[in-house]
Amino acid sequence: MTAVLVVGGAGYIGSHMVRMLADQGHEVTVFDNLSRGHRDAVLGADFVRGDLLNPADLESLFQSRRFDAVLHFAALCYVGESVQMPREYYRNNVVGTLNLLNAMLNAGVRRLVFSSTCATYGDPVSVPITEEHPQAPVNPYGWTKLMVEKALADYGAAYGLNSIALRYFNAAGCDPDGRLGERHDPETHLIPLVLREALRVRSGGDPTDTRLTVFGDDFPTPDGTCVRDYIHVHDLCSAHLAALNRLSGAEGGGFEAFNLGNGQGFSVREVIETARRLTGIDIRFRIGPRRPGDPSELVGSAAKARTTLGWKPRFDQLEAILETAWRWHGGVDVPSAPQASAPA
Repeated sequence: MTAVLVVGGAGYIGSHMVRMLADQGHEVTVFDNLSRGHRDAVLGADFVRGDLLNPADLESLFQSRRFDAVLHFAALCYVGESVQMPREYYRNNVVGTLNLLNAMLNAGVRRLVFSSTCATYGDPVSVPITEEHPQAPVNPYGWTKLMVEKALADYGAAYGLNSIALRYFNAAGCDPDGRLGERHDPETHLIPLVLREALRVRSGGDPTDTRLTVFGDDFPTPDGTCVRDYIHVHDLCSAHLAALNRLSGAEGGGFEAFNLGNGQGFSVREVIETARRLTGIDIRFRIGPRRPGDPSELVGSAAKARTTLGWKPRFDQLEAILETAWRWHGGVDVPSAPQASAPA
């Protein structure tokens, strides 16, 4: 059994990670300030409320408990918001993480899995994006994650910190058993927005009075809408677990980075059409102007993660991802174990 600290474990991905770790018998502690997370989402773990920006909170945490490793999910993560509020993003994502790293070193904890992002790559030069793609962020959010990655590499060389950064695009879906879901305020992710529109129509709302907007339909893609790589939250967590296992066998200091993704992209129209078929509801949308900086296609290559970590996504079909989300959002009954093309 491993004693694991999950920072940001009350959030969307973090809470799913906590449940997976607990189900596998690990001793799990969650550290979260609940600014964006939910206390009731912490299942099967001890909870400590605290803030990365308060070193005293971290000192107390590491003095009161022993940890073998840390998984770090606590970040502000809205691209648009990061442009409007860069101060908050650099403080939380960079300064907060440096406080965490220093507390870990002081406590002798030298294993960290960092939830990073493919936003560190910026506008894609080639697709699918590999780990060798140039890292040139185009927004403060991406820069904050890249700065942390650079710090991890430096801390590894100087202090023997072992760390793995996992980079991915669009987390999606919910706990297959329906116990955990995706709750953001405000909600900006496509899949929950599409399903909320389905629920509105199902409850008697006029389909023509849609609340759903598609930003641009003139991209150089097969149907004119943006193509994105969606990865199920369960698959993200299994990749973090694989990274944790890799660190458990590591010696000395070092930093590695892996991309995660399905290796295929789905357009906005494909997501909406799949949701229509799944729910049987007439989901309509409006076309709005393109958002500044929206690339036409973002798809990551997970070949390195498959080879080195032995990781393979279980939910690699869009319908399977949507099924789990629809169940949690309160939709019609769907199979309790969505069909997946490959085992985890």
